[in-house]
Parts: sequence; C-alpha cells; structure tokens
Amino acid sequence: MPEYNSAVLQELLDGCLQKNRRSQELLYKQFYGYAMSICLRYTRSREEAKEILNDGFLKVFTKLESFDASRPFKTWLSRIMINTALDHYRQEVRRDVFDDVEVAEQVSVDETVISKLSHEELIGLIQRLTPAYRLVFSLAVIDGYTHEEIAEQLNISVGASKSNLSRAREKLRDMLSKINIDDYDRVAR
Repeated sequence: MPEYNSAVLQELLDGCLQKNRRSQELLYKQFYGYAMSICLRYTRSREEAKEILNDGFLKVFTKLESFDASRPFKTWLSRIMINTALDHYRQEVRRDVFDDVEVAEQVSVDETVISKLSHEELIGLIQRLTPAYRLVFSLAVIDGYTHEEIAEQLNISVGASKSNLSRAREKLRDMLSKINIDDYDRVAR
C-alpha cells in the first residue's frame, strides 16, 4: 500500500484515530521500514532502534489528532522518530563530554571505498560513533538540521555542535581509511 494512495492512507489514519487495532497494525507495517531506517541512524544496535521505533509509533497513535493532513505523513512520522530518538538519548545514554575544540586534520579517504559500501555498512559505521557524535552527525548530515537547531535540541552550544560534527567526520574518515588499508592488504597478499 504505497503512501501516494492518499485515500487508503487517510482511511488507515481515520481507523487509527478511532483506536482500531487493525488500522494501527497496518500503519505500523506500512511504515516500519521507513521508520526503522531513521531509528537505526541514531542508535548503536537494532534492538535499541526497535525500542525507539515502538516508542515512536506509540506517540504516533496517541498524538495522531495533531497531524495536519495537508502535509505529508512521512515528514510528520520522521519528525516523531527523530524526536523520540533524541528523547531516548537524553534519558538513557550518558552524555559524552561536549567540548569546543579546533577542527582536527582531515584523513584522506579513497572515494572508491565509499562508493563500494552498502547502506547497511554505512549505517554500521555511523552506529560505531559515540552517542554525541552519532546524534550530531545524523541530525546535520542526514536530516539537514542547522547547528543552531542541533544546539537547541541537545542543549549544547553551536560551537559544540560544530565540533562534534567535525569529530564525527574525522572518526568516520579514520574508519574508512582502515577499510582502505584492509582492502589493500587483501589485494597485496
């Protein structure tokens, strides 16, 4: 059931507003993959992402009356999932120290390595970042938030947001350069 069929989506949403379990189940199944892809970017594991996903869908079902039907449902859903991930971060994960630092030297990465990585491998690399770096990287690079918006969401300074993004990129470059070295070692043998 693609989202472009707005009549079917609206029927599902109406059923959810009436607390119809079947409508809730169908909406959940329809948008599970999309919502899970968002949650995975903000967590270290699939289990943690599932927890956030389920909390997010609970919010969807309890706050559905606030959804503006003139806007895309996916946009509203993604906002809820991101905010749920941020709430989870604030409640469950110890914060790493947010320091303002100078931008570190960039590590050279072979662009062919990046182009050969699958979506799952890229998400896996992002999941290996510390929670602070992972959140700022996902918010800025993937979801398009500004440093001012990130600072407000995470209650940090704009400089700390920029610093954490820089450090996240540096860590990802380091991980990618190690992939480069591993690939070279395999070929050289």
